[in-house]
Amino acid sequence: MEETTRIFGIRAVIEAIQGGKSIDKVYIQKGLSGPLFQELNHLIQKGSYNISFVPEEKLYKLSKGNHQGVVATISPIKFGNLEETIEKILEEKTTPLFLLLDQITDVRNFGAIIRTAECTGVDAIIIPEKGGAPLNADTVKTSAGGVFNLPIVKVNHIKDAVFYLQSSGVQLVAATEKTDDTIYDIDFKQATGIIMGNEAKGVSSSILKSVDKKAKLPMFGKIESLNVSVACGVFLYEAIRQRQSS
Repeated sequence: MEETTRIFGIRAVIEAIQGGKSIDKVYIQKGLSGPLFQELNHLIQKGSYNISFVPEEKLYKLSKGNHQGVVATISPIKFGNLEETIEKILEEKTTPLFLLLDQITDVRNFGAIIRTAECTGVDAIIIPEKGGAPLNADTVKTSAGGVFNLPIVKVNHIKDAVFYLQSSGVQLVAATEKTDDTIYDIDFKQATGIIMGNEAKGVSSSILKSVDKKAKLPMFGKIESLNVSVACGVFLYEAIRQRQSS
């Protein structure tokens, strides 16, 4: 399964190049300068890329967003196969950490989650074929290029991944307020898949019935919940905290 996309933002393009992605063309704003651009320019000089220096107006037409003076077109992003990806990871690690996204619809939330997942060493992200945010240029930019550094798997339904991971010895933990347990009651030191739900509806009821554990974040203010990308970060860093202290 593949999706073609443009990526924009200097950091996102740098990560794509360093990640070995096939860059079809790089559009650079005339007169662009700065230390981050120098880093990008150094990588470009080392490779043989199709480069075009263009006026800023051209970049806005290509990106329709905050391009930071650079837009690139890349070959299709490839999504991993569930069984092959999980099997390979389990062969290499005894306590992997997976992240499952149950219909996250906002591209910026999606991108921010990918960025946090990459920073916390998540081994793979699993998303549904339909109903979730697209992996487009906004997602790539918000992820700061993190999308190029870890496997992303698409499945027909997240429940398919839940059952497969459970059969492979991985515990599944759903983020939901419909429980008395908090993240501090969960043992994240074992092989774990964390499930984050839709911004409005949360994790679907059918998946909640299938998971091994449910956990919520303790809330002490008047607001009842956090943004899903922020909540995801708290879950992931609690998992990392436990693993580093063991």
